[in-house]
Amino acid sequence: MKPTILMVPRMPAALIARLEEHFTLLGPMEHSTPESLPPEAEQAQALLTMGSLSTNAALIDALPKLRLICCYGTGIEGVDRAHARTRGITLANAGDANATGVAEFAMGLLLATARQIPQADRFVRAGRWQGNAVQRMASVPGLAGRKLGIYGLGAIGSRIARRAEAFEMEIGYHNRSRRAEMPYLYHDSLLGLAEWADVLVVSARASAENRHAVNATVLAALGPRGHLVNISRGIAVDEDALCTALETGVIAGAGLDVYEKEPHVSDRMKALDNIVLTPHIAAASDSAQTAQQDVMIANLLAFFAGKPPVSPVPL
Repeated sequence: MKPTILMVPRMPAALIARLEEHFTLLGPMEHSTPESLPPEAEQAQALLTMGSLSTNAALIDALPKLRLICCYGTGIEGVDRAHARTRGITLANAGDANATGVAEFAMGLLLATARQIPQADRFVRAGRWQGNAVQRMASVPGLAGRKLGIYGLGAIGSRIARRAEAFEMEIGYHNRSRRAEMPYLYHDSLLGLAEWADVLVVSARASAENRHAVNATVLAALGPRGHLVNISRGIAVDEDALCTALETGVIAGAGLDVYEKEPHVSDRMKALDNIVLTPHIAAASDSAQTAQQDVMIANLLAFFAGKPPVSPVPL
């Protein structure tokens, strides 16, 4: 008899087909709440969700047979880990499955904001390019020789660093602890990293501890030629402070793929010309999606075979 599993958001069609080969699949749910559970949910032994969705104590307790929470992607911030621990529930995510795709996208946002690629596109479309004079738009600093500060040198951050090396950038980072095996300059505070950096990339894991870690003080330290890129979670950046910094020239530009209250993006932010906005698509490459799906299947199969998941998360 197939184990029963429940998906909260609708998973990709290819993944659903694979899941249905091995499991009785319930869902998706309209909301991540007990009121949205299907009638058969009390049989569910595994819950498939995303870190950006709430998996709180009420939802966990509404699933009496729940033994595994499996997140699609790396985020786990929506899971009440303490309550899951009291219930003896195992937590798993996608590990570093999407790290390469997200690092690629981070470099795209870095180039887009620092080299003003969207502004150049709008310049051409508006008919403002009037000839082949040497100076068509105002020149901007390149990337070679500039200092890239990475907040969070994990699976994604380390891949961003390696790609930035190819752009001849100097690399520094701030982490919970120094990574002695990495050849990059360690800063013992985010503020110190921002003071040093020309470009600050946020790739830290979302948690209550780093809410608004990038605040007005950090942005001021980054400076008027500085750029911010966030491919982590919107919670890490104080969006009001960022808008003020961009409006007043405290920093030069920004590129965001994540927001504090997704999918809401403020009108104030949309009105800015010196920010690049994308709809949380850093991991939306074919290779990253396939890798995430492979890890989710592997986590489930291992768990129901009585083995540890391939990508467990400590509770």
